[in-house]
Amino acid sequence: MPRAHGIGAEIHVVAGVLRSEEGLVLIARRPPGSHLAGGWEFPGGKLAPGEAPLAGLVRELREEIGVEVLEAGPLVQCRHEYPDRRVLLDVWEVFRYRGEPRALEGQPLRWEAIERLPGVGLLPADEPVVDALLARRASSADR
Repeated sequence: MPRAHGIGAEIHVVAGVLRSEEGLVLIARRPPGSHLAGGWEFPGGKLAPGEAPLAGLVRELREEIGVEVLEAGPLVQCRHEYPDRRVLLDVWEVFRYRGEPRALEGQPLRWEAIERLPGVGLLPADEPVVDALLARRASSADR
């Protein structure tokens, strides 16, 4: 039986939320020629077959932005269906890392305030991540 809209298997993607000492979060711009080129996202990438999410996060952040993840924990998992693909986005909050993030794949990087994220052109799949970050910040302010 054919799949609706020609969408294939779900793509499992891991991404990391890194913070600066000032509390800003790191975002990366999708390169020309890639799916949704020009959109902003949290750094990360596709899991390899059989790869655990944390291991994939460590590998992706090393390859993409040159940092070594020292401590991270799950933030939110969300699914998004684009017209041509389905994505399971597995987002981790990176509490400690070694190294200075740099664009190893030539992609623009920038540090942004959490409250400004809704207006920067994040990919649609990343919208629940912003909601989770805002909710986490609100709950920690209540303590």
